[in-house]
Amino acid sequence: MIKPVFNALRIQWQLLVVLAGVAMLSACENDLKAIQKISSQEVSKPINRTTGLDVVMSEDALVKVHLTSPLMIEYLDKNFKEMPKGLKVVEYDSLMKESSVLTADYGIQRSNENIIELRKNVVAVNAKGETFKSDELIMDMVKKEYHSDKPVQVTFADGTFLSGTNFKSDQAMSHWTMGNTTGQIPVNQNLGQ
Repeated sequence: MIKPVFNALRIQWQLLVVLAGVAMLSACENDLKAIQKISSQEVSKPINRTTGLDVVMSEDALVKVHLTSPLMIEYLDKNFKEMPKGLKVVEYDSLMKESSVLTADYGIQRSNENIIELRKNVVAVNAKGETFKSDELIMDMVKKEYHSDKPVQVTFADGTFLSGTNFKSDQAMSHWTMGNTTGQIPVNQNLGQ
């Protein structure tokens, strides 16, 4: 009677070992799938995260551009740099005077396309005191010009303004054009005299 009980225990023990082995193998398979999933997610994560960005660009020992941003995130797989908390760009002329100041709530630099996209509350002020406002402004780094296909409003130093459906400008924002322009412009009453 002891031998059949011992055989039954041995069979139960072997069954437990087999079940434990199956459980371990399935756990390994799940772990491998989890590792592959995590690994694929890692590819789209940022490779560089910079807080308190403060970049000064110069040419021939003269400061040309000063860029600041609270946060810049660089992505390897997407080949772009994102500034999700906003940015400020100050450009200087040859006499080190501010030629333009530009701010935006969001910016993204697409290296493959040589463009910088500025979005949400984009405000630019040129050396003449003209203020440009739009929800989008795109800088072509090769042509060194800005453009937008979104509505833009330009306010002059005297308070008058123009609105347009699109915009194009040089890098200093001093020579610009707008499409479908409307606005308010004061006319000198004494023009005919």
